[in-house]
Amino acid sequence: MSESTSTSSPARPNDPDKLPPKPASGRKRRRWIWVVVALAIVLAVGGIFLLRHRGQSQSEIQSTRGRGGSNSATIVVSSVTAQQGDIGIYVNALGVITPLNTVSVNSRVTGQIVKVNYQEGQLVHIGDPLVEIDPGPNQAALTQVEGQLERDTALLEDAKLDLERYQEAFASNAIPKQQFDTQLATVHQYEGTVKLDQGQLNNAKVQLAYCYITAPISGRVGLRLVDGGNIVQASATNPLLVIAELQPIAVIFNVAEDDLPQIQKQLRQNKKLSVDAFDRAQTKKIATGILETLDNQIDPTTGTVKFKAIFTNDDEALFPNQFVNARLLVDTLHDVTLVPNTVIQRNADSAFVYLLKPDQTGTNQTGTNQTVAMQTITVGTTDGNVSSVEGIDPGAMIAADNFNKLTDGAKVTVRAPTNSTNKTNSATSPKRMHKKNPQ
Repeated sequence: MSESTSTSSPARPNDPDKLPPKPASGRKRRRWIWVVVALAIVLAVGGIFLLRHRGQSQSEIQSTRGRGGSNSATIVVSSVTAQQGDIGIYVNALGVITPLNTVSVNSRVTGQIVKVNYQEGQLVHIGDPLVEIDPGPNQAALTQVEGQLERDTALLEDAKLDLERYQEAFASNAIPKQQFDTQLATVHQYEGTVKLDQGQLNNAKVQLAYCYITAPISGRVGLRLVDGGNIVQASATNPLLVIAELQPIAVIFNVAEDDLPQIQKQLRQNKKLSVDAFDRAQTKKIATGILETLDNQIDPTTGTVKFKAIFTNDDEALFPNQFVNARLLVDTLHDVTLVPNTVIQRNADSAFVYLLKPDQTGTNQTGTNQTVAMQTITVGTTDGNVSSVEGIDPGAMIAADNFNKLTDGAKVTVRAPTNSTNKTNSATSPKRMHKKNPQ
Protein backbone atom coordinates (compact mmCIF):
# COMPACT_ATOMS: atom_id res chain seq x y z
CA MET A 1 0.00 0.00 0.00
CA SER A 2 1.32 3.50 -0.97
CA GLU A 3 2.60 5.97 1.67
CA SER A 4 2.00 9.14 -0.45
CA THR A 5 -1.24 10.12 1.30
CA SER A 6 -1.86 10.36 5.03
CA THR A 7 -4.67 12.28 6.85
CA SER A 8 -2.65 12.76 9.97
CA SER A 9 0.20 14.69 8.32
CA PRO A 10 0.76 18.26 9.67
CA ALA A 11 -0.31 21.45 7.69
CA ARG A 12 2.18 23.03 5.46
CA PRO A 13 3.75 26.16 6.82
CA ASN A 14 3.08 28.18 3.66
CA ASP A 15 -0.72 28.02 4.06
CA PRO A 16 -1.95 31.42 5.34
CA ASP A 17 -5.16 30.08 6.74
CA LYS A 18 -3.30 27.71 8.97
CA LEU A 19 -0.70 30.27 10.36
CA PRO A 20 -0.61 30.72 14.17
CA PRO A 21 -2.07 34.12 15.66
CA LYS A 22 0.36 37.08 16.18
CA PRO A 23 1.02 38.39 19.66
CA ALA A 24 -1.05 41.51 20.95
CA SER A 25 1.88 43.38 22.47
CA GLY A 26 2.09 45.94 19.56
CA ARG A 27 -1.54 47.08 19.91
CA LYS A 28 -1.24 47.60 23.65
CA ARG A 29 1.90 49.67 23.20
CA ARG A 30 0.17 52.08 20.77
CA ARG A 31 -2.82 52.48 23.12
CA TRP A 32 -0.58 53.51 26.02
CA ILE A 33 1.13 56.11 23.83
CA TRP A 34 -2.23 57.82 23.09
CA VAL A 35 -3.17 57.81 26.76
CA VAL A 36 0.10 59.51 27.68
CA VAL A 37 -0.35 62.18 24.96
CA ALA A 38 -3.92 62.96 26.11
CA LEU A 39 -2.80 63.25 29.73
CA ALA A 40 -0.02 65.65 28.72
CA ILE A 41 -2.51 67.87 26.85
CA VAL A 42 -4.86 67.98 29.87
CA LEU A 43 -2.00 68.95 32.17
CA ALA A 44 -0.83 71.68 29.78
CA VAL A 45 -4.33 73.22 29.51
CA GLY A 46 -4.79 73.11 33.26
CA GLY A 47 -1.44 74.82 33.80
CA ILE A 48 -2.31 77.64 31.41
CA PHE A 49 -5.67 78.15 33.13
CA LEU A 50 -4.05 78.32 36.57
CA LEU A 51 -1.48 80.84 35.37
CA ARG A 52 -4.14 83.11 33.88
CA HIS A 53 -6.34 82.86 36.95
CA ARG A 54 -3.39 83.72 39.16
CA GLY A 55 -2.56 86.75 36.99
CA GLN A 56 -6.16 87.98 37.20
CA SER A 57 -6.20 87.56 40.96
CA GLN A 58 -2.98 89.56 41.29
CA SER A 59 -4.46 92.32 39.07
CA GLU A 60 -7.59 92.47 41.22
CA ILE A 61 -5.50 92.63 44.35
CA GLN A 62 -3.43 95.46 42.90
CA SER A 63 -6.60 97.25 41.76
CA THR A 64 -8.12 96.82 45.21
CA ARG A 65 -4.99 98.12 46.81
CA GLY A 66 -5.04 101.09 44.44
CA ARG A 67 -8.37 102.16 45.85
CA GLY A 68 -7.01 102.96 49.18
CA GLY A 69 -5.00 100.75 51.45
CA SER A 70 -2.00 101.48 53.55
CA ASN A 71 0.26 99.95 50.93
CA SER A 72 -1.76 100.99 47.83
CA ALA A 73 -0.72 103.31 44.98
CA THR A 74 -2.35 106.72 44.81
CA ILE A 75 -5.02 107.58 42.22
CA VAL A 76 -4.26 110.42 39.81
CA VAL A 77 -7.20 112.86 39.45
CA SER A 78 -7.92 116.26 38.01
CA SER A 79 -9.47 119.00 40.13
CA VAL A 80 -11.85 121.92 39.81
CA THR A 81 -12.56 124.79 42.13
CA ALA A 82 -16.04 125.70 43.37
CA GLN A 83 -16.74 129.29 42.38
CA GLN A 84 -19.01 132.03 43.61
CA GLY A 85 -21.21 133.77 41.08
CA ASP A 86 -24.65 134.34 39.63
CA ILE A 87 -26.93 131.81 37.98
CA GLY A 88 -30.27 132.28 36.27
CA ILE A 89 -33.57 130.54 36.88
CA TYR A 90 -35.01 129.74 33.46
CA VAL A 91 -38.21 128.39 31.98
CA ASN A 92 -37.63 126.35 28.83
CA ALA A 93 -40.21 125.96 26.08
CA LEU A 94 -40.51 125.10 22.42
CA GLY A 95 -41.16 128.16 20.27
CA VAL A 96 -41.84 129.06 16.66
CA ILE A 97 -40.62 132.16 14.82
CA THR A 98 -43.48 134.37 13.64
CA PRO A 99 -43.22 137.56 11.52
CA LEU A 100 -44.26 140.63 13.42
CA ASN A 101 -46.48 141.55 10.46
CA THR A 102 -47.46 139.59 7.37
CA VAL A 103 -49.27 141.23 4.43
CA SER A 104 -50.84 139.51 1.44
CA VAL A 105 -50.81 142.04 -1.39
CA ASN A 106 -53.90 141.94 -3.66
CA SER A 107 -55.02 144.04 -6.58
CA ARG A 108 -57.77 146.55 -5.88
CA VAL A 109 -58.52 147.15 -9.56
CA THR A 110 -59.14 144.90 -12.54
CA GLY A 111 -56.58 144.96 -15.29
CA GLN A 112 -53.51 143.41 -16.87
CA ILE A 113 -50.14 143.29 -15.09
CA VAL A 114 -47.74 145.25 -17.28
CA LYS A 115 -44.70 145.46 -14.99
CA VAL A 116 -43.21 143.67 -11.98
CA ASN A 117 -40.75 145.89 -10.09
CA TYR A 118 -39.37 143.50 -7.47
CA GLN A 119 -37.18 140.42 -7.26
CA GLU A 120 -38.31 137.32 -5.39
CA GLY A 121 -36.88 137.31 -1.86
CA GLN A 122 -36.03 141.02 -2.04
CA LEU A 123 -36.05 143.23 1.05
CA VAL A 124 -38.42 146.13 0.42
CA HIS A 125 -39.37 149.25 2.33
CA ILE A 126 -42.67 151.04 2.72
CA GLY A 127 -43.63 152.77 -0.55
CA ASP A 128 -41.31 150.77 -2.84
CA PRO A 129 -43.01 149.98 -6.21
CA LEU A 130 -43.97 146.34 -6.59
CA VAL A 131 -46.48 145.77 -9.44
CA GLU A 132 -47.92 147.99 -12.17
CA ILE A 133 -51.35 147.28 -13.67
CA ASP A 134 -52.38 148.76 -17.03
CA PRO A 135 -53.55 152.28 -16.09
CA GLY A 136 -55.21 153.07 -19.47
CA PRO A 137 -58.87 152.38 -18.58
CA ASN A 138 -58.64 154.21 -15.28
CA GLN A 139 -56.83 157.14 -16.89
CA ALA A 140 -59.64 157.45 -19.44
CA ALA A 141 -62.25 157.36 -16.68
CA LEU A 142 -60.38 160.11 -14.85
CA THR A 143 -60.35 162.32 -17.96
CA GLN A 144 -64.07 161.80 -18.45
CA VAL A 145 -64.89 162.79 -14.89
CA GLU A 146 -62.63 165.85 -15.12
CA GLY A 147 -64.55 167.04 -18.21
CA GLN A 148 -67.88 166.50 -16.54
CA LEU A 149 -66.72 168.46 -13.51
CA GLU A 150 -65.59 171.38 -15.66
CA ARG A 151 -68.96 171.47 -17.47
CA ASP A 152 -71.02 171.40 -14.28
CA THR A 153 -68.75 173.99 -12.69
CA ALA A 154 -69.44 176.36 -15.62
CA LEU A 155 -73.20 175.81 -15.29
CA LEU A 156 -72.92 176.60 -11.58
CA GLU A 157 -71.10 179.85 -12.28
CA ASP A 158 -73.76 180.87 -14.86
CA ALA A 159 -76.54 180.08 -12.40
CA LYS A 160 -74.87 182.19 -9.73
CA LEU A 161 -74.66 185.18 -12.15
CA ASP A 162 -78.36 184.81 -12.95
CA LEU A 163 -79.10 184.65 -9.25
CA GLU A 164 -77.32 187.97 -8.68
CA ARG A 165 -79.40 189.61 -11.48
CA TYR A 166 -82.62 188.15 -10.12
CA GLN A 167 -81.74 189.39 -6.68
CA GLU A 168 -81.34 192.99 -7.99
CA ALA A 169 -84.56 192.71 -10.01
CA PHE A 170 -86.45 191.32 -7.05
CA ALA A 171 -85.15 194.15 -4.87
CA SER A 172 -86.73 196.68 -7.32
CA ASN A 173 -89.91 194.58 -7.60
CA ALA A 174 -89.16 193.84 -11.29
CA ILE A 175 -89.69 190.06 -10.93
CA PRO A 176 -91.86 187.96 -8.68
CA LYS A 177 -90.35 186.21 -5.68
CA GLN A 178 -91.16 182.83 -7.18
CA GLN A 179 -88.76 183.39 -10.04
CA PHE A 180 -86.01 184.44 -7.63
CA ASP A 181 -86.54 181.33 -5.47
CA THR A 182 -86.43 179.10 -8.53
CA GLN A 183 -83.09 180.52 -9.58
CA LEU A 184 -81.75 180.08 -6.04
CA ALA A 185 -82.75 176.42 -6.13
CA THR A 186 -81.04 176.03 -9.51
CA VAL A 187 -77.82 177.32 -8.01
CA HIS A 188 -78.05 174.78 -5.16
CA GLN A 189 -78.73 172.02 -7.69
CA TYR A 190 -75.59 172.85 -9.66
CA GLU A 191 -73.58 173.03 -6.45
CA GLY A 192 -74.65 169.48 -5.65
CA THR A 193 -73.80 168.36 -9.16
CA VAL A 194 -70.33 169.87 -8.90
CA LYS A 195 -69.80 168.18 -5.56
CA LEU A 196 -70.88 164.85 -7.06
CA ASP A 197 -68.47 165.34 -9.93
CA GLN A 198 -65.70 166.17 -7.49
CA GLY A 199 -66.34 162.92 -5.64
CA GLN A 200 -66.23 160.96 -8.88
CA LEU A 201 -63.00 162.72 -9.78
CA ASN A 202 -61.42 161.73 -6.47
CA ASN A 203 -62.55 158.14 -6.93
CA ALA A 204 -61.08 158.05 -10.43
CA LYS A 205 -57.76 159.31 -9.08
CA VAL A 206 -57.77 156.64 -6.38
CA GLN A 207 -58.54 153.90 -8.93
CA LEU A 208 -55.69 155.15 -11.08
CA ALA A 209 -53.34 155.10 -8.08
CA TYR A 210 -54.35 151.50 -7.36
CA CYS A 211 -52.77 150.56 -10.68
CA TYR A 212 -49.37 151.25 -9.09
CA ILE A 213 -49.04 148.79 -6.18
CA THR A 214 -46.42 149.72 -3.56
CA ALA A 215 -45.12 147.97 -0.45
CA PRO A 216 -47.43 148.54 2.54
CA ILE A 217 -44.76 147.44 5.06
CA SER A 218 -41.03 146.86 5.16
CA GLY A 219 -39.99 143.24 4.94
CA ARG A 220 -38.95 140.39 2.70
CA VAL A 221 -40.94 139.58 -0.44
CA GLY A 222 -41.83 135.96 -0.98
CA LEU A 223 -42.04 134.05 -4.23
CA ARG A 224 -44.07 135.67 -7.02
CA LEU A 225 -47.54 134.17 -7.15
CA VAL A 226 -48.77 135.91 -10.35
CA ASP A 227 -46.59 136.61 -13.38
CA GLY A 228 -46.66 139.67 -15.59
CA GLY A 229 -49.17 139.70 -18.44
CA ASN A 230 -51.96 138.05 -16.46
CA ILE A 231 -55.32 139.68 -15.94
CA VAL A 232 -56.08 140.24 -12.28
CA GLN A 233 -59.44 140.89 -10.69
CA ALA A 234 -60.23 143.22 -7.85
CA SER A 235 -62.24 140.47 -6.16
CA ALA A 236 -59.58 137.73 -6.53
CA THR A 237 -58.80 135.71 -3.39
CA ASN A 238 -55.25 134.72 -4.38
CA PRO A 239 -52.69 137.43 -3.57
CA LEU A 240 -50.08 138.76 -5.97
CA LEU A 241 -47.31 138.37 -3.37
CA VAL A 242 -46.73 138.12 0.38
CA ILE A 243 -44.48 140.39 2.46
CA ALA A 244 -43.24 139.28 5.89
CA GLU A 245 -41.71 141.72 8.35
CA LEU A 246 -38.48 140.18 9.70
CA GLN A 247 -36.93 143.09 11.63
CA PRO A 248 -38.11 142.97 14.32
CA ILE A 249 -39.54 139.46 14.54
CA ALA A 250 -41.52 137.55 17.16
CA VAL A 251 -41.19 134.18 18.88
CA ILE A 252 -44.34 132.48 20.15
CA PHE A 253 -43.79 129.79 22.80
CA ASN A 254 -45.95 127.91 25.30
CA VAL A 255 -45.24 127.91 29.03
CA ALA A 256 -46.76 125.50 31.53
CA GLU A 257 -49.39 127.02 33.77
CA ASP A 258 -47.38 125.98 36.85
CA ASP A 259 -44.68 128.49 35.88
CA LEU A 260 -47.15 131.32 35.36
CA PRO A 261 -47.25 132.70 38.95
CA GLN A 262 -43.49 133.35 39.20
CA ILE A 263 -43.49 134.99 35.76
CA GLN A 264 -46.47 137.21 36.59
CA LYS A 265 -44.74 138.23 39.81
CA GLN A 266 -41.84 139.63 37.79
CA LEU A 267 -44.14 141.29 35.25
CA ARG A 268 -46.13 143.04 38.00
CA GLN A 269 -42.86 144.63 39.06
CA ASN A 270 -42.47 146.00 35.50
CA LYS A 271 -39.35 143.94 34.88
CA LYS A 272 -38.19 143.32 31.33
CA LEU A 273 -37.65 139.57 31.13
CA SER A 274 -34.99 138.31 28.74
CA VAL A 275 -35.69 135.47 26.31
CA ASP A 276 -32.96 133.48 24.54
CA ALA A 277 -33.56 131.52 21.35
CA PHE A 278 -31.45 128.36 20.93
CA ASP A 279 -31.18 125.87 18.10
CA ARG A 280 -32.82 122.43 18.17
CA ALA A 281 -29.89 120.88 20.02
CA GLN A 282 -29.91 123.68 22.64
CA THR A 283 -26.18 124.16 22.14
CA LYS A 284 -26.03 127.40 20.14
CA LYS A 285 -27.72 130.63 21.16
CA ILE A 286 -29.20 132.26 18.06
CA ALA A 287 -30.54 135.54 19.45
CA THR A 288 -31.72 137.34 22.58
CA GLY A 289 -34.97 139.25 22.88
CA ILE A 290 -37.44 140.73 25.38
CA LEU A 291 -40.73 139.25 26.54
CA GLU A 292 -43.48 141.37 25.00
CA THR A 293 -46.73 139.96 26.36
CA LEU A 294 -48.69 136.79 27.15
CA ASP A 295 -52.07 135.47 26.11
CA ASN A 296 -55.21 136.24 28.11
CA GLN A 297 -56.18 132.61 28.77
CA ILE A 298 -54.77 129.15 29.43
CA ASP A 299 -55.24 126.50 26.79
CA PRO A 300 -57.29 123.82 28.64
CA THR A 301 -56.17 121.04 26.28
CA THR A 302 -52.44 121.51 26.96
CA GLY A 303 -52.40 123.44 30.24
CA THR A 304 -50.07 126.05 28.75
CA VAL A 305 -50.08 129.79 28.12
CA LYS A 306 -48.79 131.45 24.96
CA PHE A 307 -46.01 133.98 25.37
CA LYS A 308 -44.69 136.42 22.78
CA ALA A 309 -41.13 137.74 22.70
CA ILE A 310 -39.69 140.36 20.34
CA PHE A 311 -36.24 140.04 18.74
CA THR A 312 -34.51 142.76 16.72
CA ASN A 313 -33.12 140.11 14.35
CA ASP A 314 -30.51 142.46 12.92
CA ASP A 315 -28.50 139.57 11.47
CA GLU A 316 -31.65 137.80 10.18
CA ALA A 317 -30.68 134.65 12.07
CA LEU A 318 -34.35 134.00 12.86
CA PHE A 319 -36.61 132.95 10.01
CA PRO A 320 -40.43 132.68 9.92
CA ASN A 321 -41.86 129.30 10.99
CA GLN A 322 -38.47 128.19 12.31
CA PHE A 323 -38.63 126.05 15.46
CA VAL A 324 -36.38 127.15 18.32
CA ASN A 325 -35.92 126.40 22.00
CA ALA A 326 -36.98 129.47 23.91
CA ARG A 327 -35.47 130.11 27.34
CA LEU A 328 -37.15 132.72 29.55
CA LEU A 329 -35.04 134.21 32.34
CA VAL A 330 -37.40 134.45 35.31
CA ASP A 331 -34.96 135.38 38.09
CA THR A 332 -31.26 135.47 38.96
CA LEU A 333 -29.60 134.03 42.04
CA HIS A 334 -26.60 136.07 43.17
CA ASP A 335 -23.42 135.01 44.99
CA VAL A 336 -24.15 131.29 45.08
CA THR A 337 -21.68 128.39 44.95
CA LEU A 338 -21.28 127.03 41.42
CA VAL A 339 -19.73 123.72 40.32
CA PRO A 340 -19.65 121.86 36.98
CA ASN A 341 -22.32 119.23 36.57
CA THR A 342 -19.69 116.60 35.76
CA VAL A 343 -18.29 116.55 39.33
CA ILE A 344 -21.67 115.91 40.95
CA GLN A 345 -22.15 112.23 41.82
CA ARG A 346 -25.35 110.58 43.00
CA ASN A 347 -26.26 107.50 44.95
CA ALA A 348 -29.55 106.12 46.18
CA ASP A 349 -29.77 108.64 49.02
CA SER A 350 -28.35 111.95 47.86
CA ALA A 351 -25.93 113.87 45.68
CA PHE A 352 -22.29 114.28 46.69
CA VAL A 353 -18.85 115.41 45.53
CA TYR A 354 -15.33 114.23 46.35
CA LEU A 355 -13.56 117.00 48.22
CA LEU A 356 -9.77 117.13 48.09
CA LYS A 357 -8.57 117.35 51.69
CA PRO A 358 -5.28 119.13 52.55
CA ASP A 359 -2.26 116.98 53.24
CA GLN A 360 -0.50 116.80 56.61
CA THR A 361 1.21 120.12 55.96
CA GLY A 362 -2.18 121.75 55.59
CA THR A 363 -1.79 122.67 51.92
CA ASN A 364 -3.51 121.59 48.75
CA GLN A 365 -0.78 121.47 46.15
CA THR A 366 -0.78 119.93 42.71
CA GLY A 367 1.12 116.66 42.61
CA THR A 368 1.15 116.09 46.39
CA ASN A 369 -0.50 113.08 47.99
CA GLN A 370 -3.92 113.97 49.35
CA THR A 371 -7.11 112.22 50.32
CA VAL A 372 -10.67 112.63 49.12
CA ALA A 373 -13.76 112.87 51.29
CA MET A 374 -17.34 112.34 50.21
CA GLN A 375 -19.32 115.52 50.87
CA THR A 376 -23.10 115.46 50.61
CA ILE A 377 -24.54 118.47 48.75
CA THR A 378 -27.93 119.86 47.78
CA VAL A 379 -28.22 120.69 44.08
CA GLY A 380 -30.25 123.80 43.28
CA THR A 381 -30.65 125.50 39.91
CA THR A 382 -28.96 123.97 36.88
CA ASP A 383 -27.95 126.23 34.02
CA GLY A 384 -26.28 124.42 31.14
CA ASN A 385 -23.06 122.80 32.38
CA VAL A 386 -23.14 124.43 35.82
CA SER A 387 -25.30 124.02 38.92
CA SER A 388 -25.69 125.92 42.15
CA VAL A 389 -25.06 123.74 45.22
CA GLU A 390 -25.27 123.96 48.99
CA GLY A 391 -22.99 122.08 51.34
CA ILE A 392 -19.60 123.34 50.18
CA ASP A 393 -17.98 126.78 50.18
CA PRO A 394 -16.56 128.71 47.23
CA GLY A 395 -12.90 127.88 46.68
CA ALA A 396 -13.25 124.21 47.67
CA MET A 397 -11.15 121.82 45.59
CA ILE A 398 -13.15 118.97 44.04
CA ALA A 399 -12.05 115.82 42.22
CA ALA A 400 -13.07 115.97 38.58
CA ASP A 401 -12.48 112.46 37.20
CA ASN A 402 -11.67 108.80 37.95
CA PHE A 403 -14.84 108.52 40.05
CA ASN A 404 -15.01 104.76 39.47
CA LYS A 405 -11.80 104.36 41.49
CA LEU A 406 -12.53 106.86 44.25
CA THR A 407 -13.83 105.96 47.68
CA ASP A 408 -14.16 107.95 50.86
CA GLY A 409 -10.64 108.43 52.25
CA ALA A 410 -8.81 107.23 49.12
CA LYS A 411 -5.34 108.62 48.51
CA VAL A 412 -5.02 110.71 45.35
CA THR A 413 -2.46 112.73 43.47
CA VAL A 414 -3.74 115.88 41.80
CA ARG A 415 -2.83 115.98 38.14
CA ALA A 416 -0.93 119.03 36.91
CA PRO A 417 -3.27 121.57 35.25
CA THR A 418 -3.61 121.28 31.48
CA ASN A 419 -5.54 123.22 28.90
CA SER A 420 -8.41 120.77 29.19
CA THR A 421 -8.37 121.06 32.99
CA ASN A 422 -8.41 124.83 32.78
CA LYS A 423 -11.32 124.63 30.44
CA THR A 424 -13.10 122.42 32.96
CA ASN A 425 -12.43 124.90 35.73
CA SER A 426 -13.75 127.82 33.74
CA ALA A 427 -16.23 125.98 31.55
CA THR A 428 -19.52 127.74 31.23
CA SER A 429 -22.47 126.82 29.13
CA PRO A 430 -23.43 129.21 26.32
CA LYS A 431 -26.63 129.64 28.31
CA ARG A 432 -24.83 130.51 31.53
CA MET A 433 -25.07 133.72 33.50
CA HIS A 434 -22.06 135.88 34.26
CA LYS A 435 -19.97 134.47 37.09
CA LYS A 436 -17.88 136.28 39.66
CA ASN A 437 -14.39 135.19 40.67
CA PRO A 438 -14.04 133.79 44.18
CA GLN A 439 -13.07 136.32 46.76
